[in-house]
Amino acid sequence: MMERQTLAILFYLRNDKAKTSNQVPVYMRITVNGRRSEMAIQRTVNPEKWNNEGGFAKGTKKETRDLNEYLDLLRSKVYTAQRDLIEEHKNITAVALRNRVQGIAEEQKTLNEVFGYHNKLMKEKVPGEYSKTTLTRYETTFRHVKEFVRRKYRTDNIFLDQLNHEFITEFDHFLRTKHSCNHNSAIKYIKNLKKVINLAVNNDWLNKDPFKNFSVKLKEVRRDFLTEDELQKLVSHEFNIIRLDQVRDIFVFSCYTGLAYVDVEKLTENNIRKGIDGNLWIYTERTKTKTESNVPLLPEASRIINKYKDNPESINRGRLLPVISNQKINAYLKEIATITEIKKTLTFHLARHTFATTVTLLNDVPIETVSKLLGHKSIRTTQIYAKVVEKKVSNDMIKLTDKLSKNRTKKAGHG
Repeated sequence: MMERQTLAILFYLRNDKAKTSNQVPVYMRITVNGRRSEMAIQRTVNPEKWNNEGGFAKGTKKETRDLNEYLDLLRSKVYTAQRDLIEEHKNITAVALRNRVQGIAEEQKTLNEVFGYHNKLMKEKVPGEYSKTTLTRYETTFRHVKEFVRRKYRTDNIFLDQLNHEFITEFDHFLRTKHSCNHNSAIKYIKNLKKVINLAVNNDWLNKDPFKNFSVKLKEVRRDFLTEDELQKLVSHEFNIIRLDQVRDIFVFSCYTGLAYVDVEKLTENNIRKGIDGNLWIYTERTKTKTESNVPLLPEASRIINKYKDNPESINRGRLLPVISNQKINAYLKEIATITEIKKTLTFHLARHTFATTVTLLNDVPIETVSKLLGHKSIRTTQIYAKVVEKKVSNDMIKLTDKLSKNRTKKAGHG
C-alpha cells in the first residue's frame, strides 16, 4: 500500500529577483511531505496587482487573465506529474515533480552510487572527523550490501526506489546466516546502511525511508574485565619473548588509563603534561567520539612510559609507546592469556573495561569521574560498568551468605 502524500502548490513573488520595482518575477513552490522545491515560471507581475494570500494576479485585463491561466496550467501539470509517478511506481518528491514540469529527465540514483558517494566523503574526513577503522567498517558494510544484492536480485546494482522494509529484513537475515553475525554485529552493519540511506532521504534522492518500521537496537552485552588478582598476575609475569613483553605492557597501560587502542597508538610526549594538581596527566581526545579524555598518570602507567622512553621504535615513529597493529596485538594477547593461565579472551576492549571496573569503580571512584576519565558523552554509557560492578558485589554477597550459612551449620553440628 502506497504511503499517503501531502502535496501543496504555491505561486509567490521573489522581490529579491526583481529588476524593476514594478515588475517582480513569479515563482512556483512545490511541497511534498514538508519538503520543498522551487522554480521560476518565467513570468513577471506588478506587485500591486498580486494577491499574496491566494497566489494569483488581480484584475480583469487580458494580461492578468493570461497569467492566471498559465498558473492554472502549471498547477495542472504538477498534478499530472504526480499521477504519472504513481502509475510508474516511482518516488513522488518535490524535486521529481518540478523536473517533470520542466521536462528535465529524471536521474535515478542507485544504491552503489550513494554508498560510494558516502564513503568518498567519509574518506576525505579521515583522520580529522573519522578514524580509519570507522571507514573500514563502512567499506565492509558496502561489500556485504553488494554481495546481498547479487544474491537477491541477480544483478550488481539496484535503484534506490527498490529499497523497502523487506530489503532491510532480508539483509539482516543474510548477515546472520551467510556471515554468521551475532545480533549486535548485524545491527552495526544495518546502522551503517541506515546512515547511507538517511543521506539519500535528506538529499531528496529517496522519498520513503525503508527503515521506518525496522528496529536497530543493540542488545546489552556482558562486559568482561580482569579481576585484581588476574591483573596483578599479568603485571608480575616475566616474559622471555620481547614482543609478548611489549604487548603485555601496552595492554596493562590501557588497563590503568582506560584508553582505547587507537588512542594509545597515537600518543606522543606532547600528550603528557602537568595537571592542575601538579602531577602528570595524559591530555588527549578520543578518536571515536571527539571528546576530551584527560587521565592522571597512575604509577603503573607511568612506569611503562619510562620503560619505553628510549625505545628506538617509539622514537623513530614519534610515539610514546611501541604500539603494533591492533590485529597483531589481539593475536599476541591470546598467547599471553595461555601463558599466564588467564581464562578470559584478552582484547584491548577488555583492558578499557578493566580500567572502568577493577581499577576505578571497585576502588570507590565516583561514576561521574569514571565517565569523564573514559571520555563518555553520556553517563548512561558509563552506567553499563556500574551494573557490572553491582552484579559482582551481588555475587560476592551471595558467596558470603552461603559461607556464613555453612559456618553456622558446622557450629550447630559441633554443639
